[in-house]
Amino acid sequence: MRLTFDELYGEIKRAFVKCGMSEEKASVCARVHSESTYDGIYSHGVNRVARFVEYVQKGWVDVNAEPTLEKEFGSIQVYNGNMGSGVLNALYGVDRAMELAERYGIGMVGLKNTTHWMRGGTYGLRAAQKGFVAIMWTNTESVMPPWGAKECKLGNNPFVMAMPGQKEGAELLFDMAISQYSYGKLQVTRLAGKKLPFPGGFDKNGNITDDPGAIEESMRIMPIGYWKGSGMSHMLDILGTVLTDGIGAADLDQAGKGSCGGASQVMIVIDPGKITEKEDMMAAIRKSIEHVKSAQPAENSQGVSVPGEGMARFRKEHDELGIFVDDQVWEEIRSL
Repeated sequence: MRLTFDELYGEIKRAFVKCGMSEEKASVCARVHSESTYDGIYSHGVNRVARFVEYVQKGWVDVNAEPTLEKEFGSIQVYNGNMGSGVLNALYGVDRAMELAERYGIGMVGLKNTTHWMRGGTYGLRAAQKGFVAIMWTNTESVMPPWGAKECKLGNNPFVMAMPGQKEGAELLFDMAISQYSYGKLQVTRLAGKKLPFPGGFDKNGNITDDPGAIEESMRIMPIGYWKGSGMSHMLDILGTVLTDGIGAADLDQAGKGSCGGASQVMIVIDPGKITEKEDMMAAIRKSIEHVKSAQPAENSQGVSVPGEGMARFRKEHDELGIFVDDQVWEEIRSL
């Protein structure tokens, strides 16, 4: 199914208002979900709408909550998200981090007791579009086995890096799960009736597989870089906990409030203008991109790309053909 942006946004907003959000908050959240979908991140855009509504109905997300400042020291602030909308809390957090970076050159906001921020790249992109460099991550409940185990004890802790690009709309955005494929990507691939381009986990018998449904069933997603990704995910969990005075996977599992229910998030924003001239930064970005893209393509390659480039391709397609939404997902939203 193909929809206009306004059709998608309007239906998502309707669902959010229906579940108890104010018009203003529903509008902001619906726009974030719609923009993520427009950029081709279906897994954390339109595909997460029904799940968010379910969490609100269960009382796991407080649609009326606002973040409150708990600690402050120079360029560091820590907020309690009070189990409010993860999207609204994260937008608030990155805006505060940008204010701190403007004042001090660098700003760090820790956000504890918050909920799923949906597409982490939303907040890195928001900073990059305003000329900042961003490094961000969140911890989650246990959904990935540590390397060498078959039981989930690690969060699949999304990690984001972003910075301005050579022009507006071409920001550099690196937004990744610590597994080879996120659960959202597994769902999108399964709904499309496809196999993964590369193996992404293990089936229930411990066999490496490219079948997204088999990995969803076993919950044995594969960390990037095997043991390296496992270690990185563990460190992100610990750092997220300590730098927010919040909680990590062990306590999130005990809480049992769904995706990232009570999660800890860290947003570090840097003003590169305090370090280098804009013209020099643009020259460095251009040189790096040209260097990488000059590499000879590998066999069966579709070309070499740089972080954030995929968004431009999806935006072009969606502008020409309409925004793609899976029929089943769309009917689920309309029924809310």
